[in-house]
Formats: sequence, structure tokens, C-alpha cells
Amino acid sequence: MALWDLANSDVIVVMGSNMAENHPIGFRFVMQAKARGATLIHIDPRFTRTSAMADIHAPVRSGSDIAFLGGLIHYVLEHDLWFRDYALAYTNIAKIITDEYVDAEDGDGLFSGFDPANGSYKTDSWQYKDHIAASPGEEHKPNTEADPADGLAAMRDSPPPSDLTLADPNCVYQIMRRHYARYTPDMVESVTAVRARLS
Repeated sequence: MALWDLANSDVIVVMGSNMAENHPIGFRFVMQAKARGATLIHIDPRFTRTSAMADIHAPVRSGSDIAFLGGLIHYVLEHDLWFRDYALAYTNIAKIITDEYVDAEDGDGLFSGFDPANGSYKTDSWQYKDHIAASPGEEHKPNTEADPADGLAAMRDSPPPSDLTLADPNCVYQIMRRHYARYTPDMVESVTAVRARLS
């Protein structure tokens, strides 16, 4: 999205930035959106000029950003507020992951594939069902020299299995729902110090 597209937004979230002071040129597009009726939400421990312009200031406790974002994801998924048509067509939300995948909730705080000997993950169990990773057993680490097409080798013959009803317990949507279920409003409030319900 181009910066000037902000002017056409309905809701704008600024997180961890004092955009009004540090990026005043870009912030004018935020103010144009506000003039059109957009809601501006500022998530930052500090109260700054951006907070003063915001409709909602969420003063999160420093270091609790992930819990706050987890709460937003939980709310969107549980209240069915996501853009279904877009997600089904352009993301992997309906794809089915292998039965070997284990979420951190069920894996003593670690996702499946963790190798304690070297402190990294092997991603074999994170693959799509019935599709073998291009390099099975290889540790997960960035590789800027590899050809990106190599990672798609297993999908060249056929696409990964999907469940467009999103009912399969191993589809990405259901895995996300289980993972973010812990981020309830009360849990997020206790971690971030931001009230769960605005009055």
C-alpha cells in the first residue's frame, strides 16, 4: 500500500511510533483519513502528539506488544471479522498442515521440530500435508543465496490439500484459532495493562 492510500482508510493503527512528530509528511494522510471519518488508534506506552490526535490511545506496557496483537487476532478470528473472500483466495488459510505439527500450547511452550542441541527448528512437521519439504530435515534459517523457486518444488505437481470449509482441524485457520485462543481479553489486559473493554 502506498503511503497516500492511508487517506482512504476506515481505521488506522499506529503502533510504537510517534508518527505525528517523526513522520509528519506521512501523518498528513492519516489526518486526511480522520477528516473523512476514519478512526485512529495509537498503541504506545507513551502519550505523544500522535496519541493526542488519536480516537483511541492504548498505553500498552513496554514489551507487551505481542500479547496486544495476539488479542487483536483472537478477537478478529473469534468474531469472524476477517475478509473471508480475500483470505481464501490469496492466503494459505485453508491449506492443511501435516498431522505431525504440534503447537507450542501442546509442546511445552515449543513448536514441533525444536532441536535443543543447537537451539533451532527443523520444519518438516510444518509442511503442507502430503507435500515433502524441498530440503526435509534442514534447519530453519534465512538463506539469501537460495533460489526462492526451490522452496516450491513440492507444489509443482499439484497444489497442497485445502479445506475451503475451514473445518479440518489441521487447516491453517483452525491452527491459528487454537494458537490465539489463549489471548483472551482478560489475559491481554493482565499482560498489557490496557483495559479489555473500553467504556
